[in-house]
Amino acid sequence: MPTTKPSELRKLSVAELQKRIQDTKKELMELRFQASIGQLDKNHRVSEARREIARMMTVLGEKVKEQAPRAKKA
Repeated sequence: MPTTKPSELRKLSVAELQKRIQDTKKELMELRFQASIGQLDKNHRVSEARREIARMMTVLGEKVKEQAPRAKKA
């Protein structure tokens, strides 16, 4: 799984980001299962998947904050 740069993730829509997060979480679950039964050759893929999810969730949070209406200062 190649890592995606945050600048590339910022070009995606919120729906696309959510879909990619969901897919990567499924992949992480499968990787953890493979690691637990001893079939995973490259153990670093688990941490790469976790970091990728964190990266996507950070960008998603930025996008949600941008879209939220700003509170008026009284």
